[in-house]
Amino acid sequence: MTSDTTDPPAVTEVGDEPAVAVERTASGAAGATPVAGPAPLRLVVVTGMSGAGRSTAADNLEDLGWYVVDNLPPNVLPEVCNQARQNGIARLAVVLDVRTRSFFDQLPTMFADLSGGGTLPEILFLEAADDIIVRRQESVRRPHPLQGDGRLLDGITRERDLLATLRAAADLVIDTSSLNVHQLGSRVRSAYGGDEQDQLRVTLLSFGFKNGVPVDADMVVDVRFLPNPHWVPELRPQTGLSRPVSDYVLGQEGATPFLEHLQELLDVVAVGYVREGKRFATIAIGCTGGKHRSTSMAEEFARRLRAAGRPTTVLHRDLGRE
Repeated sequence: MTSDTTDPPAVTEVGDEPAVAVERTASGAAGATPVAGPAPLRLVVVTGMSGAGRSTAADNLEDLGWYVVDNLPPNVLPEVCNQARQNGIARLAVVLDVRTRSFFDQLPTMFADLSGGGTLPEILFLEAADDIIVRRQESVRRPHPLQGDGRLLDGITRERDLLATLRAAADLVIDTSSLNVHQLGSRVRSAYGGDEQDQLRVTLLSFGFKNGVPVDADMVVDVRFLPNPHWVPELRPQTGLSRPVSDYVLGQEGATPFLEHLQELLDVVAVGYVREGKRFATIAIGCTGGKHRSTSMAEEFARRLRAAGRPTTVLHRDLGRE
């Protein structure tokens, strides 16, 4: 596949139980020993904005052992899933873009049918800012699929409108605006490289409000209520990854209770997320610049979540941008 992500400056759905085939005697009567049918199939639909990194995500899924199909005709997806299950394929990824527009209207009904047939469907949506997409499309000298005779930005606008409902329904949204191909690959491997099917996988994203709120966050929390190490001369040049800054931030009044309450909130939300089929959650932790407080708090919160047995990844979006 050809990667559609370039290097800009500096990242369970619970389905039905597997069907059980009943062993029958020669006369057709049900026997006493049930035989397990095919295991559930995990299906990931990889979609999103053109130029946001679908091909890069698909390449990394393939490297992880997923069976990847690019631009599959929508009407054959149920049969492909059935054949995959029958042949022992446990993880299937299907890459779709706006050229397969008819699929998007069919998706809710198709997902409901697939879930009832032993498939666990989910959506990975790749997102990027307009200016980043323009730069990437121009660098590869390819027109936008919806551009027509208009400008590149016209095609991007049409695509956003077309994909708005699908983005809202996505299980995982990754904003690749500030990610290069290696960082995007790391996000994909973190999200889809494990076998945990029944618990929420968390990404903690530190950021600075001065650079904008992350568009791919499920929750955004603000730690600007804590004193800023920026005003301590010996701490200013350091980051939240250093022990002195971390000790300073975590030692402030309110820091520990904040993390304790945030963990309690996540425990409550996680139960509902998993019940509703959401396997991923991105929690953005913000301070002014994303250098000291948010970084320290994200690292400490990750340590607490991992200690509690919750798969957790930490990303620092704005570290180094100050």
